Amino acid sequence: MSALAVYAGLGWRRWSAYRTAAAAGAFTNTVFGLIKAAITMGAIGAAGGMLAGYDALTGATYAWLAQALIGPVNVFTWSELAERIRSGDIAIDLARPIDPQAGYLAADLGRAAFQLVPRGAPPLVVGALVTGLALPGQVLPYLLGLVSVTLAVVVSFACRWLVNLAAFWLLDLRGVMTLYLVASNLLCGLVVPVHWFPPWLAAVAAWTPFPAMLQHPIDIIMGRAAGPEALVLLGEQVAWTLGLLVVGRAVFEIGVRRVVVQGG
Repeated sequence: MSALAVYAGLGWRRWSAYRTAAAAGAFTNTVFGLIKAAITMGAIGAAGGMLAGYDALTGATYAWLAQALIGPVNVFTWSELAERIRSGDIAIDLARPIDPQAGYLAADLGRAAFQLVPRGAPPLVVGALVTGLALPGQVLPYLLGLVSVTLAVVVSFACRWLVNLAAFWLLDLRGVMTLYLVASNLLCGLVVPVHWFPPWLAAVAAWTPFPAMLQHPIDIIMGRAAGPEALVLLGEQVAWTLGLLVVGRAVFEIGVRRVVVQGG
């Protein structure tokens, strides 16, 4: 556990060194938040003022929360592991006295912990000033939301870990990562809330881990899912977390049998 804590601390230090990049990311997220909030409010207005349980204010709040969380959760792609597999540097990870999957996960949690404020706070501050935010006045949704966001980070990492493991068998992952990026961004609720999906697409999303990355945390933070419903969403996140990590471990064990290092 002490080694994992060190990895988490190193993840924090690594990303905190790029403060200008964090500020640029926050600015970009805020600009897109303005665009998405305007489009969301316009769509709700065109629907008569209410759409799938969202009014203009809650719709804007959803857009701002989505922009605040995409940095910490990282619903995009990550290729560091794939590059180490292709270069053979993965052999160094295998020689270290710590499980590679656990080490990379700890570092990713450190990254997410750092980015939560510098990448997440600016969009929410601007959102509160421009459109207002419909957030609960109780403490419990935020405590459960913090747990949900942590689980979302782990689910996201587990998915990205599996995508990177394809490098054991494929020479070029650009196609795989592009497909993953499109699927994750659409089905996690980044573009529009999953609640707005037509029934067939909502059913597809429900069979994927992607809503657990963004839709579930936002529902819990906003108080849309409260009490037993919030616990159900947390349970789904836990199930995806455990399942994906176990599958990721099994695929990794199969993949490392293919590793051949010159002179090793």
